[in-house]
Amino acid sequence: MEGHLSIQLTVNGRAVAGEVEPRTLLAHYLRDALGLTGTHVGCDTSQCGACTVLIDGLPVKSCTVLAVQADGSAITTVEGLASGGHAHAVQRAFQERHGLQCGFCTPGVLMLSSWFIQQYPTADDRQIREALDGIICRCTGYENIVQSIARAQEIQRENQAPLAGEAREGVSS
Repeated sequence: MEGHLSIQLTVNGRAVAGEVEPRTLLAHYLRDALGLTGTHVGCDTSQCGACTVLIDGLPVKSCTVLAVQADGSAITTVEGLASGGHAHAVQRAFQERHGLQCGFCTPGVLMLSSWFIQQYPTADDRQIREALDGIICRCTGYENIVQSIARAQEIQRENQAPLAGEAREGVSS
């Protein structure tokens, strides 16, 4: 189409190609063109963080990125967080620790948290709260969100622990 640009992305592990107007925000492309409505748009000013996705593994507020800027990138949305039919550690932890209320900010919190627990598997509550600085939740006092992220760290460590009977590095049988 005239005035449109071609883009190619990998979204949740699937190759996607499309035509976009140069001014189309990534958040709107994900929602409108791809039907991935888990990416919420709360403010259009990058303040709330509800639109956070991972671009090439890094958390980014998708309302601040043009779809054409993401051309060639790998995007993970909340819909792609689970793997092989199994909930991601942060999804499990948020369910266990009641880390959500209305759910509007939850996709952004989950995406930021999934990156955070990979980067900082032993962060303390203060560090978790600092990481949440770019997310606005109007329903909670963040306490259950912080507890959920701490629990996700535990789940992640448990999932990475050697299974019974596996040889551990530096330990002879």
